Amino acid sequence: MDGDSSSVRGKCPVMHGGNTEIGSSVTSWWPNALNLEILHQHDRKTDPMGPDFNYREEVKKLDVAALKSDLHALMTDSQSWWPADWGHYGGLMIRMAWHAAGTYRLADGRGGGGTGNQRFAPINSWPDNASLDKARRLLWPIKKKYGNSLSWADLFILAGNVAYESMGLKTFGFSFGRQDIWHPEKDTYWGAEKEWLAPSDERYANVDQPATMENPLAAVQMGLIYVNPEGVNGQPDPQRTADQVRETFARMAMNDEETAALTAGGHTVGKCHGNGDASVLGREPEAADVENQGLGWINPNQQGKANQAVTSGIEGAWTANPTQFDQGYFSMLLDHEWEVRSSPAGASQWEPVEIAEADKPVDPTDPSVRHNPIMTDADMAMKVDPAYRHYMEKFRADPEYFEDTFARAWFKLTHRDMGPKARYIGPEVPDEDLIWQDPVPAGPTNYDIGGVKSKIAKSGLSLQDMVATAWDSARTFRGSDMRGGANGARIRLAPQKDWEGNEPERLAKVLGVLEPIAAESGASVADVIVLAGNVGIEQAAKAAGFDITVPFTPGRGDASDAMTDADSFAPLEPLADGYRNWLKKDYVVSPEEMMLDRTQLMGLTAPEMTVLVGGMRAMGTNHGGTAHGVFTDRVGALTTDFFVTLTDMDYEWRPMGDGLYEICERAGGQTKWTATRADLVFGSNSILRAYSEVYAQDDNAGKFVRDFVAAWTKVMDADRFDVAA
Repeated sequence: MDGDSSSVRGKCPVMHGGNTEIGSSVTSWWPNALNLEILHQHDRKTDPMGPDFNYREEVKKLDVAALKSDLHALMTDSQSWWPADWGHYGGLMIRMAWHAAGTYRLADGRGGGGTGNQRFAPINSWPDNASLDKARRLLWPIKKKYGNSLSWADLFILAGNVAYESMGLKTFGFSFGRQDIWHPEKDTYWGAEKEWLAPSDERYANVDQPATMENPLAAVQMGLIYVNPEGVNGQPDPQRTADQVRETFARMAMNDEETAALTAGGHTVGKCHGNGDASVLGREPEAADVENQGLGWINPNQQGKANQAVTSGIEGAWTANPTQFDQGYFSMLLDHEWEVRSSPAGASQWEPVEIAEADKPVDPTDPSVRHNPIMTDADMAMKVDPAYRHYMEKFRADPEYFEDTFARAWFKLTHRDMGPKARYIGPEVPDEDLIWQDPVPAGPTNYDIGGVKSKIAKSGLSLQDMVATAWDSARTFRGSDMRGGANGARIRLAPQKDWEGNEPERLAKVLGVLEPIAAESGASVADVIVLAGNVGIEQAAKAAGFDITVPFTPGRGDASDAMTDADSFAPLEPLADGYRNWLKKDYVVSPEEMMLDRTQLMGLTAPEMTVLVGGMRAMGTNHGGTAHGVFTDRVGALTTDFFVTLTDMDYEWRPMGDGLYEICERAGGQTKWTATRADLVFGSNSILRAYSEVYAQDDNAGKFVRDFVAAWTKVMDADRFDVAA
């Protein structure tokens, strides 16, 4: 056999692609299978800090003054391996912070700078984030020094704040408290395109109608943060770009004035980079060779020269003083005529038709050389579009107003996904309450909880009304941006009181009973709504043979209309709720996929979803009182009947059409129950069936009740940041 030894020599001792190739996943074999990874993504196994680490407590030990002093020093400590433009890293650090926060979108609250996700794919390798890997490496000595008391997520945003301060802006404030994640966020949908910077037509029904962009997306192309700086699909046309800018920033919860201020304030400092051949750049960080150690876009021609960098392909600064926060942007934009030219990298950019030599910015490396300033198509949109032009003129006429407006807009941009002010930490948290923070006043705690529960129990409300109303109030919570939830009782305010999913007529009847109880007892309506749900669950558990008390922490407050930005709450409206077996209408996305999305936003796990759905069905809390999935003759009792029926092979399941199914007795064929896909998925999906079988076991009725109560309490308390550890 010696002669055959060469046939095996050099063979790899492991299976190729077994752990790394895309084709190794279950869903690549069965693409229509329900993918539960969205609910498993932040498993503790990925977190090196351990279960006892509490960043929100650790960061309170931070020496903020020393940290900021170090960051100020960093701004002008130019490194030979990545030289600073004009000897100041401010523009780079601002772009890094902006691109961390700027992925936020209002539709689902995902994205943003709250998790430090810029360290991971795909965001770390987006074309729009080229060279930001260098910014993160420049920050490493500071992260290393302050260690566990400073998250990357906080550091990214703080570096942008300090950069602005070092350039002359009085910032509005800053909050610590962003906790790092440890692997890519698989729950965020960035688009269906298979290539970077694919034409934006792919995410619009009509690219000339920006409102037709696919939800929940905000950026116009795969790999961009906002819009294409060269114009729509790379074709300069400032008014078309203005229309895209308006839609994109509205999807980030910014109005026209905030958008104009951010554009002007962002481009008052720093520069674009396109002084070279982009085709010779190395691969992005995620695809770079190991010797690059996580750095991407290696430029073989740069040789340590900042003025040879290539990032966007556009080349030049916007103002004559790119390291000073001043009014130069307005005079440059408004007082010159501009024409489209090509950068050295071949990108379309706007340059002045005529400009005095003294008004040109100097070269970032050689102060004896001056270059033309530039404007992107988005900048020209600020001049061409009448609404944006109005704000440009207003800001130029009142520099103090501009600085304040920009500082507030920057604060909103970088803190929008942090949630209510109760989550803010640190010495620079502003005193002012801002409406986009969804303020809620502190609620009373010194009332008789037992007395309130007794009044609710005697009120005549049905168990279903009590549980459904509490659920509808709490289910709006989004862990993506910490918005929504039961605190504030905004279910009684516009727009929530009129949402179809909240059954407005039934809701008004229930509130008509609960609000007087709150007034009589001194409790908040928010607390009474949650207590009513707890009363209903305790009644259901008792009917199933278990005496339990659902945990409750008082202190929720009642928000007012004046505290509520009704327009920004519109995206929180549920279009489906698998927990109450309801769809507003038929969608391309399946009901079970919509249920997973809602579950992930609420911060629930797959087992918690399973137990909650089973319990809600048993209690008969479906939207509109439908019987779909209510697999029990003991409606209102917190039993495991949903799971027992679903796993019982004495039944078979037949499609009825319109997404409905009948569950029939195999012997005789009599229809016993009806169901939806959101019911049957707990028997058809192998993972969910495994959970369902746990609760269908004869010995787990008590476990089911305990697990249901724990998951219910988690939902009710999800937004209780005022009492969080």
